[in-house]
Amino acid sequence: MGAGHSHGGGHSHGHSHSHAPGGTAAAAHLRPLRIALGITLLVLATEVVGSAVTGSLALLADAGHMATDAAGIAMSLVAIHFANRPPSERRTFGLARAEILSAVVNAVLLFGVGAYIFYEAVSRLITPSEVEGGLTVVFGLIGMAANSVSLVLLMRGQRESLNVRGAFLEVMADALGSLAVVVAAVVIMTTGWQQADPVASILIGLMIVPRTWKLLREAVDVLLEAAPKDVDMADVRQHILALPGVEDLHDLHVWTITSGMPVLSAHVVVRQEALDSVGHEKMLHALQGCLGDHFDVEHCTFQLEPAGHAEHEARLCH
Repeated sequence: MGAGHSHGGGHSHGHSHSHAPGGTAAAAHLRPLRIALGITLLVLATEVVGSAVTGSLALLADAGHMATDAAGIAMSLVAIHFANRPPSERRTFGLARAEILSAVVNAVLLFGVGAYIFYEAVSRLITPSEVEGGLTVVFGLIGMAANSVSLVLLMRGQRESLNVRGAFLEVMADALGSLAVVVAAVVIMTTGWQQADPVASILIGLMIVPRTWKLLREAVDVLLEAAPKDVDMADVRQHILALPGVEDLHDLHVWTITSGMPVLSAHVVVRQEALDSVGHEKMLHALQGCLGDHFDVEHCTFQLEPAGHAEHEARLCH
């Protein structure tokens, strides 16, 4: 975010900081996402065949989850494409929020899959069906191995982007689901207890919900322009007020455009004698340096104001 604005006796300044090469934080992880999508589609096809052969609901539940995940990862890739398009006169931040919208849609899809799994599992608990344990183990192990590769590929990106984290959580749920399938099949083989299959399905659903809720909550926070969780607003205010010549601070806002793109704006009241002695440019550099040294906020816009300007500004706005 570069351009500042000024009016009345106030002065402002913005420092432009380019984002990571390639655009948003998720853009650096396109290749792992594409590989993960290919692996997910391969495992999906394998588990559909496996469910038909073995009669395993847990395997079918995991396949249904894989189908949703494939759609989710595909949406993540499409969102990254749109998010990294250049800004326009109408959309001054471009379509960076497309990645956050994708994370929200992924979370909603995951909740839907979880609900379906619970419904089918309860039906199977009431009316158990025969499951071929040996083959189910084989298909489950294939799913575990493939999903483990995808998890490794997405591990780094999920720390940097909510969009990639949505894909990562989907793949993690798949890996845990495959593990549950294997455990259930082993129980059926050793004890003959057919209800182990729907119980495993319920466990898959329970593993999906908490992580999905966290993803949805974080994405909604971004859409509601909440302050980033790693930015302490009181600390930011304290650091700015501690600068020599700064008298007051108002209209302080910190929000996130998309993962890895925090933005700050503030009106800073500066004593006139301080501006006369150090100059506007030095004061603005001091403000920028203060935030750059202590906080992960590089996109800043400041408006410097003399004392009493806030009241004048309010009258103008009315």
